[in-house]
Formats: sequence, structure tokens, C-alpha cells
Amino acid sequence: AIVRARAFYSRDPRFSFILLPENVGKRKAQIAAIGQSSGDLVLNVDSDSTIAFDVVSKLASKMGDPEVGAVMGQLTASNSGDTWLTKLIDMEYWLACNEERAAQARFGAVMCCCGPCAMYRRSALASLLDQYETQLFRGKLSDFGEDRHLTILMLKAGFRTEYVPNAIVATVVPDTLKPYLRQQLRWARSTFRDTFLVLPLLRGLNPFLTLDVVGQNIGPLLLALSVVTGLAHFIMTATVPWWTILIIASMTIIRCSVVALHARQLRFLGFVLHTPINLFLLLPLKAYALD
Repeated sequence: AIVRARAFYSRDPRFSFILLPENVGKRKAQIAAIGQSSGDLVLNVDSDSTIAFDVVSKLASKMGDPEVGAVMGQLTASNSGDTWLTKLIDMEYWLACNEERAAQARFGAVMCCCGPCAMYRRSALASLLDQYETQLFRGKLSDFGEDRHLTILMLKAGFRTEYVPNAIVATVVPDTLKPYLRQQLRWARSTFRDTFLVLPLLRGLNPFLTLDVVGQNIGPLLLALSVVTGLAHFIMTATVPWWTILIIASMTIIRCSVVALHARQLRFLGFVLHTPINLFLLLPLKAYALD
């Protein structure tokens, strides 16, 4: 696909292709492109993503405010109809964008402008590239969590980060559990690691954002503790902790019903299937991510 795109656009003077000698990862590729760019705004689009025709203009319009350093659009799964998992992930993306990101954007502090499509102010990027390039994890240069880290650097530099819900971006999502869990492990590690960077910022931000950051990190651990307690109760007493099961089931049904009403889409009632995945796969994965 990249070869075809280059052949198609190579004669267009508006486009310039940068060929790196080897696969050096997303971060170094971004830095190479930014270093050779000249525009006021930089658009990052992942290779497996497709943007709607009006995405650039809608994101650029939001960047008209000089206090905004980065902005993202709404993510959808381009292969949502492939498997039961891609359907769930598409709903998961809708929730992440239209609940979490939308709420954060009310305070000008989206905590992660996602990689499939994000626009940055070039002048702000230029001052942050050294910090971005030299981020370490366990004594080695980091090779994951680029989007979250770059967003937090923007916030630390005093810029706002925003979300545009009607700038639609379709991206390919994992269609089986193994690649999905690998993706979630990277994201969990990024969330836990970069929480330490965002903590000093919270004093100057709205209290909601403090609650949000705490919830993202402590919430899954408390839910995991509840599950472990329930399993321990079953092992020790040979009785099923029905109250725990009933509470989790009730909260799931209420949550999915409210989202279905909010989105006006009955498909979100099927998001109840995400609960067992979260309890028995994602929670242990997040615990492992702390290692």
C-alpha cells in the first residue's frame, strides 16, 4: 500500500516522501517527518487508518485557538463487522471517545490524543522533541506509548488538548484475542508509566481530571481485588458469592442501557459481553503491566 501511495503521489509537488533506511519505530519516524516539515500544523495518521474528507479542516479549525497544542478526532473500527471482537472494540472506541475524551475536553485536557489521527501545533512540537525522543523505560529508550506521552508533554508545556467528535477516523482493530491483548498490555503500561508525569499537572487542572486519572489507575485494581475476594470466598466456603455477581451484573446492565440511550443505538446492549473479558482477561493483564 505504501509503495502504491508513493507511486501515485510522487509527482505531486505538494507531497514529499521520506524513506528511512530501516524500520526505526513510530517515534523516530515522526521526528524525522516533523524535522523536515514546514507547516504550522502537523497531522499524524497511522498507516492502518482512513480519515474522512473533512477531518483536516475540522481539526485545523479547532487549532485556530493558539492555546490548543493538540487535537484528536473520533475513532471508529473500519473492520467492525469482521468478528464479535471487532464489534466490541468499535463500541469500546465510541465510549473512550464520546465519554472519556469528550469529558476531558470540557476542561481542555484530553489525556491521550490517539495515534490513528491527531493534529499538533508544529511550534509546540519543536520545543518538545528532545524530551519526546529521549524518554526512557527501565533504562532503555521507550518504544511504546508515544501518543499518550506526546499529549502529556503538550499539557506540561501549558497547551490545551482537545477532541472533535465529528472528525471521523476509521482504523483497523485486532480481530482476535491475542493481538488485542498485546495491544492492551502496551496501553496499560503506557497509562501507568505516564501517570507519574501527569501527577504534577493535576494541581492546576480541574478536580474532575484528578478523579479521572485516579479512576483509570486505581479503579481496575479495586475491581480486581473484588474479583479475587469473591474467588477466595468461593474456595474457602464452597459457596458462590451471589451478591458480588449480582452487583457486577446489575452495574453492567445499567451501564450498557444508559450508553444505548445516550448513543441511541441498541447495539450497546451487547457491550455486556465486554464485562467477562474485562474481569478475566484485561484485569490480570493490567496487573501484569505493573511488573
